[in-house]
Amino acid sequence: MRVSIFFLLASPALLLAAEPDSTERKVPEHKAIRVTNPIKLDGILTETEWQTPPVTGFTQKDPKEGQPASDSTKVWFAYDEEALFIGARMHCPDSLGIRSLVSRRDQTGNSERIIISLDTYLDRRTAYTFAVAASGTRADYYHATDDEYNRDYSFDPVWEAKTRIDSAGWTAEMRIPLSQLRFNAKEVHTWGFNINRWVPTRNEDDYYVYVPKKETGWSSRMARLNGITGIKPARRLEVIPYGASDATFTYGRDKKNPFDDGVNMKGRTGADIKMGLGPNLTLDATVNPDFGQVEADPARVNLSAFEIIFDEKRPFFVEGNQLLRGNGPAYYYSRRIGAPPRGSAFGDYVDRPNTSTILGAGKLTGRLSSGLSIGALAALTDEEFAESYDTATASYNKTQVAPRTGFGVLRVQQEFGPSASTVGLSLTGVGRDLSKSRELWQLLTHQAYAGGGDMNLRFKGGEYVLLGTFGFSHIKGDSNALQRVQTSSAHYFQRPDADHVEFKPGRTSLSGYQGFLRFSKNSGKHWLWETSIGAESPGFELNDAGRLNSADDIDFFGALRYRENQPGKYLQNYNLAFYTGRGWNFGGNHQYTFFDFENNFTFKNFWGLFLGSEIYPRSYSDDVTRGGPMMKDPFGWNAAAQISSNFASNTNWYLYGMYDKNEIGHWYYYLESKLGVRTSGRWEFSILPYYERGLTIRQYIATLGGGRPATFGSRYVFAYLDQSTLATQFRINYAFTPDLTLELYAEPFAASGKFYNFGELEAPKTTMPMQYGTNGTTITYDSSSRTYTVTDGSSSFTLDNPDFNILSFRSNVVLRWEWLRGSTMYFVWARNLSEFEAQGQHVRPQRLWDAFTTGGDVFVALKISYWIPVS
Repeated sequence: MRVSIFFLLASPALLLAAEPDSTERKVPEHKAIRVTNPIKLDGILTETEWQTPPVTGFTQKDPKEGQPASDSTKVWFAYDEEALFIGARMHCPDSLGIRSLVSRRDQTGNSERIIISLDTYLDRRTAYTFAVAASGTRADYYHATDDEYNRDYSFDPVWEAKTRIDSAGWTAEMRIPLSQLRFNAKEVHTWGFNINRWVPTRNEDDYYVYVPKKETGWSSRMARLNGITGIKPARRLEVIPYGASDATFTYGRDKKNPFDDGVNMKGRTGADIKMGLGPNLTLDATVNPDFGQVEADPARVNLSAFEIIFDEKRPFFVEGNQLLRGNGPAYYYSRRIGAPPRGSAFGDYVDRPNTSTILGAGKLTGRLSSGLSIGALAALTDEEFAESYDTATASYNKTQVAPRTGFGVLRVQQEFGPSASTVGLSLTGVGRDLSKSRELWQLLTHQAYAGGGDMNLRFKGGEYVLLGTFGFSHIKGDSNALQRVQTSSAHYFQRPDADHVEFKPGRTSLSGYQGFLRFSKNSGKHWLWETSIGAESPGFELNDAGRLNSADDIDFFGALRYRENQPGKYLQNYNLAFYTGRGWNFGGNHQYTFFDFENNFTFKNFWGLFLGSEIYPRSYSDDVTRGGPMMKDPFGWNAAAQISSNFASNTNWYLYGMYDKNEIGHWYYYLESKLGVRTSGRWEFSILPYYERGLTIRQYIATLGGGRPATFGSRYVFAYLDQSTLATQFRINYAFTPDLTLELYAEPFAASGKFYNFGELEAPKTTMPMQYGTNGTTITYDSSSRTYTVTDGSSSFTLDNPDFNILSFRSNVVLRWEWLRGSTMYFVWARNLSEFEAQGQHVRPQRLWDAFTTGGDVFVALKISYWIPVS
């Protein structure tokens, strides 16, 4: 069956492979002017280089696709041995109406801007983009693929721009040092380029090389920039040393705690290094990195068996992350590096590190002239110890809670063919020194390796794409550590009714594999589609260097979309989509089926409307009992809607709501709204409140012994859960200049959970647990001990009351100043509060006010870095 499905997916691609891309397009060309006299970067186009014939003749992509731009745009390119210069004149009949909003770098928002994209390798796949708003705010990003909207904002070169607004519109001058660009070493250069002007007051998107919405491509469609001679790739050696200090002021501290003096000051130094290895490769290294300026993760309550995945925000690991991740499974999840220690320490007072210290990390990235892209990363984290204090004996103890760990990641990708197809290889490895702690030896794997190959075959200029991946994993360690892996939520080998997996207590290694194949039509006037099938074997494991929620899966997915980009009487565009999927485990058990309908509409005023619904028929779950036998999942459905205003306006908002229900009484709804306001040219304010409430009929509580033979001698305990969450995210930003900004973030958060109607699984593959108090069982509650006592015949046992109320407040204020080119100062003030009460009362708005007014720990930090361009 799997072989026939493979040929069903692959055969259309094989037919297309023999069909050449017959699309012939005339490629515009422009000549760059060599600078004869120094260019003064002031935003005034008085130099002789700006009096030569410009690039002009732009076309709208929105709102009137294919029509000439409403206003004229002129752009010039010039260069010398050190830099590329760009001059631009953006005509506007009403210069007072130009949207000129000052904001932080890379956050140009809804300001009018000019955007220059450069394919310096002329590989027709990658590109560097530099943008400047009318206010002078800069943005830059990297396109790793032939896609305008695949943007890596971690690309942060050192460059300059100046702008001026005058009676004719506005002007811009840019200076981009050649040391910040990668290009091949040769005498005569031809680069690809495209230019985009965004005019938010009219929602107008103008392009020099216009790519119709029904087609794909970005770098492959660019114009040619000729006439660049006599330049050489720079060696690119940059050093950025830093110094940082911080203090944590503890609220309501216990004065008997010997590890907390109420201030807790720390200081550290380190450095980042960037070095060019020839014209194509760059080595980034960091020694003792500091990420004190990084915003904290939002508060969440997780009652599932799976970890919550948060975005990477640390600058060193964000840059180049896209290449290292590759096209296949999540072999690499950068937040594993420096993660919180997993070992335990006990005492009356414990001083435990929040993260593992990163001693150093290095990263090699680049693309060779042959089309081979390379990404490699190595990192070393230090062993960590927790100190504990015993008041009875007045003694201290030190316990290792994290081993010294090495991480390695490798990704290579070769491009070929006229449509920039690729084949790639990814490898990851983790090694831990567990010789100093028996507890860690029994807790963590000693070695973990994973990797695989992938192909991304593009046909007819990327209109059709065949993506395939295959991979492996292998882990080694003590039998106790492997028991933890086998019984973890990703595997559940202990399932008593699963005959295709086996829990082996003495196992010291585990291996697995995965495969995936997808064939899709990605462009066209109206119809797009996709079909895929994938599998992850029961032993597939990635959670040492990567992330994997669940193995033992076989998944089928299909999608059909219809879109209309031609503006009509009422709509600017719309998109109608149908999705379906079905999944099994390797034992052939049906895990899920869904049918999903999603519809997006954009009106003539650029307001948006989303309508969606989903139906999921009955199936079987092999993880709801968390290692126990399967349960039957009920029939259910959900519906969602969102309405949003014009993003380009100074005041924008959206409203979103979702409702979910199933046949056994579960219900859930989620409401979210956001309001964003630009009150002047420098202030920005946003508020995002959300509220969720639901009744879960089968919330897992625990697995106990002494169960019935029908449930293999275990009790799988469940309860009803009435849960509610209320939170609001506030953001206030003020830009003194594009290089000096003040940002405030605050999130009061309140959540509750009330558990009742306790019961247990009566038999495998049933839908509803048997409630205690029925079928000869009893249940009583003791409010003094907050425990339930259950009797079942001659057996009795107790359950703790898991009701909860959680209150959290996280906030930070960051002053960021780029005081010299490439040199930055951060001042950070942060406050963190977390309270827990065993109540289960529904949250109300008053609880958010309680979060504001309750005390919490205060963290302050100062970090200064200095950019040294050695060469």
